[in-house]
Amino acid sequence: MSYGRPPPRIDGMVSLKVDNLTYRTTPDDLRRVFERCGDVGDIYIPRDRYTRESRGFAFVRFYDRRDAEEALDSLDGRMLDGRELRVQMARYGRPSSPYRSRYDRRRRSHKSAILVKGGKNYQLTGLDCSYFRTVNLV
Repeated sequence: MSYGRPPPRIDGMVSLKVDNLTYRTTPDDLRRVFERCGDVGDIYIPRDRYTRESRGFAFVRFYDRRDAEEALDSLDGRMLDGRELRVQMARYGRPSSPYRSRYDRRRRSHKSAILVKGGKNYQLTGLDCSYFRTVNLV
């Protein structure tokens, strides 16, 4: 899969998460292994934003749920490139848009906490948390 290409239409596909990959494992390597279990629709290997190296896991999408279940049963624990694959059903789908806005990223990075003092609850943002932590209230 080339960088920058939008994801294919994935409606109705079933996704498996494959862990414990080497950094040199390619989508073609995974396709050769997983196609034995059925028709593979998409393979996605997330990469580090700065180094562009593999993050060591991938998502393999099948058109048919039975094919995905067969791959899960037959390939979990199988050796690939000297590593034991860990295959499981993916819990969450790929985000609807690969391009998040700056606002979304900034909003997610703020930490918050609830401070209960004197029977009242106070919602604290990231800056508030660091202040109250220094005075040992959080």
